[in-house]
Amino acid sequence: MQIALTKKLADPLGVKSPSAHKDENPLFSWTANWTRVWDNRKAEDMIVLVNSATRFTVAIYQVKRKDLKDVAAMMRTAISNTLLSMNLNPELVGEYFRLAGEVEFYQNRNRQTAAWVTKAGLDCAFYVGNEYNGIAKMFSDTVGASANYRHVDCSGKSNESFTPYQAMINALSELTGKQAYKYRAFELFVTLDLEVYKVERRIIVPAGIDFARLHKVLQSVFSWQNAHLYDFTIFGGNKRIPVARLVPFEDDLEYDEDAILIKGHTLSEFLPEHKQMLYTYDMGDNWEHEIQLVRVIEEHDKESPYLLEASGQTPPEDVGGVGGFVNFHEIMLNPSHPEYKEMKEWAKYWTVDLSDWKSRPRVIHY
Repeated sequence: MQIALTKKLADPLGVKSPSAHKDENPLFSWTANWTRVWDNRKAEDMIVLVNSATRFTVAIYQVKRKDLKDVAAMMRTAISNTLLSMNLNPELVGEYFRLAGEVEFYQNRNRQTAAWVTKAGLDCAFYVGNEYNGIAKMFSDTVGASANYRHVDCSGKSNESFTPYQAMINALSELTGKQAYKYRAFELFVTLDLEVYKVERRIIVPAGIDFARLHKVLQSVFSWQNAHLYDFTIFGGNKRIPVARLVPFEDDLEYDEDAILIKGHTLSEFLPEHKQMLYTYDMGDNWEHEIQLVRVIEEHDKESPYLLEASGQTPPEDVGGVGGFVNFHEIMLNPSHPEYKEMKEWAKYWTVDLSDWKSRPRVIHY
């Protein structure tokens, strides 16, 4: 595996060799750069890698100079973890590394790949800026995953653009001869009861998905804005008796010392032993989403999270809970209502009916 280092990264590593094996498969070649995320903090630097064949991005957030002594192993692990975080077949990933061989560093001399890794660094920094506060210790080597769902090569003909994750999946499948996906998954049926109708979503998620990511999936399929607090409650055979309550922040424990922090906990720890959960979003409006386990898929061979079915429009944020929504919905159904114009202006782009795009089956990118 050849990794071309930009000057920002080559200098601290003491890498001076400009030569590379020209006959190397570009799928085994990467370009790496040292990227600053926060202008006023040096502790949150990031290493970004871009694959030469597919433009697949990998990023390692919060890397310090003292960590560079182990950077080769760190990069291999980050590439592996990013691929596995996208649910790729572990056998396929393992075969890729067997064929790629050990890491060899050299100085980058390719302007095109340098431009690619610079652009990828900006995308990853933007993602980190949205996700983290830059203060807490949030080391992660999978923050580059989201960049791989964006189309690249869009400046030319539209039919020439592609998404790096799909290019990488195709290339790895062709290289190894192994199927791209092979993992345990859950089909879930999620219902939000609004009294006047029910908002329903049927989704497939990896069994090993952590609760922070499940939260993002639910935010996506219900078109929420991730602007409020949330929690998960797991129920046993009796729905009124909770088995566990999972919360996202340590501050939440001040109000419930028996709650569990979601960090590090996955859905498979509770399912399929327990088949019912409650996802509550916005503790003021109190949107309670009932989650039921429909089935366990032992060897799922497709990409997920995946939306199978969707019906019912989600309320706008801050409408005042179910009671407020019932009143709002009644007004929005009656253009002659004296409050209709005011409510429509407040709701902006909200529509009474769910759009065709939001209801169609699709992979959930979040």
